[in-house]
Amino acid sequence: MPLTTDPKPFEQEARDDFHGEAERESSDGDRLAAIDLDEVETGGGIAAGNSRVVSEKDEPVTWMSLPYKRQLIVLTLSRLSEPLVQTSLQAYMFYQLKSFDESLSDSMIASQAGMMAAAFTGAQFTTAMMWGRISDSDRGGRKMVILIGLSGTAISVLGFGFSKSFLQAMFFRTIGGALNGNVGVMRTMISEIVREKRYQSRAFLLLPMTFNVGVIIGPIIGGLLADPAGSYPKLFGSIAWLKKYPYAAPNIVSAFFLLCAVLGIFFGLEETLESIRHKEDLGMKITRKVSQLFRGGRSSSEFSHEYSAVPGTPTDVELSHPKSRQKATPRWQQKLPFRRIFTYNVICTLVAHSLMATHLGTFNNLWYVFLSTPVAPPSTPRKLPFIFTGGLGMPPRDVGFAMAVLGVIGILMQLFIYPVINARLGIVKSWRIFLAAFPLAYILVPFLSIVPSRSPAPAEKDGILVWISLCVVLFIQVTGRTFALPATTILVNNASPHPSVLGTMHGIAQSMSSAARTLGPALGGKLYGVGLKGGVVGAVFWGLSGVAVVNCIASHFVKEGDGHEIILEGDDEVEDGRAG
Repeated sequence: MPLTTDPKPFEQEARDDFHGEAERESSDGDRLAAIDLDEVETGGGIAAGNSRVVSEKDEPVTWMSLPYKRQLIVLTLSRLSEPLVQTSLQAYMFYQLKSFDESLSDSMIASQAGMMAAAFTGAQFTTAMMWGRISDSDRGGRKMVILIGLSGTAISVLGFGFSKSFLQAMFFRTIGGALNGNVGVMRTMISEIVREKRYQSRAFLLLPMTFNVGVIIGPIIGGLLADPAGSYPKLFGSIAWLKKYPYAAPNIVSAFFLLCAVLGIFFGLEETLESIRHKEDLGMKITRKVSQLFRGGRSSSEFSHEYSAVPGTPTDVELSHPKSRQKATPRWQQKLPFRRIFTYNVICTLVAHSLMATHLGTFNNLWYVFLSTPVAPPSTPRKLPFIFTGGLGMPPRDVGFAMAVLGVIGILMQLFIYPVINARLGIVKSWRIFLAAFPLAYILVPFLSIVPSRSPAPAEKDGILVWISLCVVLFIQVTGRTFALPATTILVNNASPHPSVLGTMHGIAQSMSSAARTLGPALGGKLYGVGLKGGVVGAVFWGLSGVAVVNCIASHFVKEGDGHEIILEGDDEVEDGRAG
């Protein structure tokens, strides 16, 4: 007797499969295993008796085994555009600020660079929590927030590139920060796409990895394209607008990358907020229609969520072919009130997260300024090990190359070393161990200014000894960053006390991180200027080392949560239904 199945179980499986909790995707489409009548009656469902699914869970996790790779690729490439823009800008920031007023001292330019960094993160601090709440709202969603952030950043970089004064540049950096809440939302989307914990260490590594790719490409673009009329007079010396706006070219290129990211998100990224995931937005609708056009009018399972029988499945099983997306039943009947988010573990995790953001953000800002600061004249008083001053005096091109070295080191470690050590030590243990790399790196950084150079002062630092020393210091710092950043993201994600506030949790974390990256660079830039003028250029870096030590201590109060610390009424029924 033919069996007609109820479409609801299949729609439920489609929802579960979207979150990667039952099986990994195959050919980016939905799968339907053969259903035996006895399995349906006994509640075994599709996965019952399927030994292949069990064996998949026993397989070691690799990059190719990550579920929903197509969505992760779209999200990752979109994230790449932002660090690329930031690092491109920092490669010539010192020289653009100098061009606004040639009479300003190097110490004042260092202070302005800190204020410029603080303008972006300060604005981000005031709006990050708002964007997190909007991303959790049915009227907003994850995708809309990301599109606004990318578009706002594109407007910001164009305005910054054509700025002719410090206040104009500050205004456009503030606009960029206020409209950008993408990091927290992207982390939320990754956690919703990849829900199984065994995949999370690699999935959450994707965003830091794109940062390192951006660190490789961005500074090179910024260094090569900054002031093209002055750097390549034979090619661009006669172009009037490049002479009038010497730092517009790299920002135009950055805006192009951001535009590509906007288009990629609009046409290629599906909404992951469960309450509105059933609503097909305009971009995905256009993509589906175009896909059908190239397929000769046939519907693609990737966009229509239709089901087809696996070869060998009995044909007397009647399959459901939903022609339109059905509204998803909210997974959680209640939403955790905002006041209940701040549990003890959430507070400890956010404190440790903020401390790391403070010293990392301050270092990233000071590092570019330190590389660009002129070498101290030979007549400058020096009394080692503490009293010395000056930077490395590198031009934008060499600054870009130095930062590319940092990116190459980071991405190689993330690809080949991080997964092995993290699998062996675990997230929390490896995080605590490698946080200790930061204090050592910060202590060593200022001594680069006294490494013997091939060219005598006050010429820029060069020679093999300078570059070897620079790479050693960067290796230590990048080692800490490679292991600490993904671990902190996972710990913040899993510290969320309830799944209904996951986006809000990431918004709070980004807001606190932005606050730390506002105060840190602003204060750090000021102290760097004072130290540079007073003959103790290392003071601010040694102060950062102290903050990093406090971060190491704070990490021992953090534990890894499960993302569902607080149980609300009705949660048990949801879990029982999912288990069944």
